[in-house]
Amino acid sequence: MSYSKKQPKFKLPKTRGERMWNVIGYSILFGTLIFIIFIWRDIPDRIPAHYNAAGDITRWGSKWELLILLIPGVFIAIFMGIAEKHPESHNYPKRFNEANAKKFYLNSRKMINQLKNICMIIFAFLALESVFIALDWWDGLGNWTLPVLVIGALMPIFLGLIKRKNIE
Repeated sequence: MSYSKKQPKFKLPKTRGERMWNVIGYSILFGTLIFIIFIWRDIPDRIPAHYNAAGDITRWGSKWELLILLIPGVFIAIFMGIAEKHPESHNYPKRFNEANAKKFYLNSRKMINQLKNICMIIFAFLALESVFIALDWWDGLGNWTLPVLVIGALMPIFLGLIKRKNIE
């Protein structure tokens, strides 16, 4: 679609699914932050800071590095939340027109909503995994970590594009 043509704007209410995804994503991310603050004194000074593709710990770091996992989760919540509120600024295929704009907007917004929340859950999971391993509460997912996280992140994009293909 040419950028010289202005895309229409619509006020589309959030779906029940989008609201549920937001509750889950924000609850897990901020619940993780609160949990880490609550147990901060119990977390050892050295935590797993990097893993290889097999899920093995390749570097240990300071517990302050947990912020490296949680701060991006907060930025994702903010910036993807902004992108989610402006579907008229997203890219659409050539068949996009005013008659199907609402369907495309809703599809794109749902895809971003799910991706945003899954990314927040992933960052929370990685922070919790490091804490649990450092506290010797859990061994982590090991070989399953990378495939689970990649599939989890790509799934909303894949499913959203399949659904987009059916929009006429």
